[in-house]
Amino acid sequence: MTQTHAHAPAPKNSKAGRDLPAAIGVGVGLGALVLVGVMWFPPLFVVTCCLFAGLGVWEVCRALRLARIRVPQAPLFAAAVLMPPAAYAGGEQVLTFVLVATAVAVVLVRAMDPEPGSFRAVLAAFFVLLWVPFFISFALLLMHLPDGKERLLVLLLLVVANDTFGYIAGVRFGRHPMAPTVSPKKSWEGFAGSVVGACAVGVVSGLVLLNAPWWFGVVLGVAVVIAATSGDLAESMVKRELGMKDMSNILPGHGGVMDRLDSMVFGVVVVYAVSLFYLSAV
Repeated sequence: MTQTHAHAPAPKNSKAGRDLPAAIGVGVGLGALVLVGVMWFPPLFVVTCCLFAGLGVWEVCRALRLARIRVPQAPLFAAAVLMPPAAYAGGEQVLTFVLVATAVAVVLVRAMDPEPGSFRAVLAAFFVLLWVPFFISFALLLMHLPDGKERLLVLLLLVVANDTFGYIAGVRFGRHPMAPTVSPKKSWEGFAGSVVGACAVGVVSGLVLLNAPWWFGVVLGVAVVIAATSGDLAESMVKRELGMKDMSNILPGHGGVMDRLDSMVFGVVVVYAVSLFYLSAV
């Protein structure tokens, strides 16, 4: 995602100089596509998740290939197509079955490849499998919960709050880098701004959309900020290790699909887990 926890004001950051109208248009279009699918036509949302997962797998496999890591791509693309509908139609058990079957397929396919580096390639493939199609499929699992659609909307609002308030606080007050070797512009002050903003949005959206107590919104806000920051740093580590600025340029003004979803894919898993704990306790 955008570098929200800026260390110090700067006239340009990694996203500066891009086509702003294109960025706005793509952002609005993707947001509308997701919103229509979530609220009114779930099959469209399933297809959208498959598309995001497939593009994400392509981006990461392409990046790994540039680093001379030959991951077995066929099982990963199959997982991108199968995991979202498996989660939507069959829930956790079917999704877990597809995960295990794909992991086995990854090992078998790579074992038949005569090229060296099998151990590194299999580990990289497992990372891609979990990070992209498996985590994205949690959005469909979330829809199975009571008020699942509303929980997805709360997640979207919390991720936006994380980015927006973190950026504002980081630019205005950022002095202490959080992870200088991975993401130099992220600061602890920006992280604090994200926590404050996300908690406020979590309380309001939890009360309005979920009829949940205020403390649930606080817990959800803190959890999503931690998850979103972890997702952002995870992608930054991958890109820095591979010497890349963006995962791709497939989205005008935004970079790659995973540049947009890095915070979201970690966040949706956390929202699902926190919601399960809350629903089992009330």
